[in-house]
Amino acid sequence: MINHIFAACLMIAAQTYSVPPQVLVGILHVEGGRIGQQVANKNGTYDLGPMQINSLWVPELASNWKVSRKTAWKWLRDDGCTNVNVAAWILGRHLEETGSLAKAVAYYHSRTPHLGKKYKSKVVDVMRKKGLLEKAGPDAKATLSGSGKTPAKKIVMGRSENRISKVDEDKG
Repeated sequence: MINHIFAACLMIAAQTYSVPPQVLVGILHVEGGRIGQQVANKNGTYDLGPMQINSLWVPELASNWKVSRKTAWKWLRDDGCTNVNVAAWILGRHLEETGSLAKAVAYYHSRTPHLGKKYKSKVVDVMRKKGLLEKAGPDAKATLSGSGKTPAKKIVMGRSENRISKVDEDKG
């Protein structure tokens, strides 16, 4: 699913937008998209390319890039590097907005709580299956935690072996 060039683009996107590359890999596998793919949604929008970027982003991207909407759509759908950079940008925006990587992952899919929660769980499950989650080590730095009325459980980013260290997950 990931070739060397796309992997390099993913790593650069993660670094550029300060998001964990492991989370982008998890999202990529949950989305299951491909370069050139567009999938119609029930609400009339489309999900584009490998990271299945929703077409609702096209007007803002076209404006930012100073290109037509048709061109922005084509770039999102057909250019894997552009697609994963936009995914990292979206995730980074949600992270900046919420201060919670768990909520940012949920928001990547939907701001509807039950839909976002289900999506986040899928991403965490994929990351676990791919060996991107492990027990927290002494060098754990940043947390992936949710918010709500119950105490948040969290996934902790560790520096060792460039993996995400798992303490425990959000209940929400």
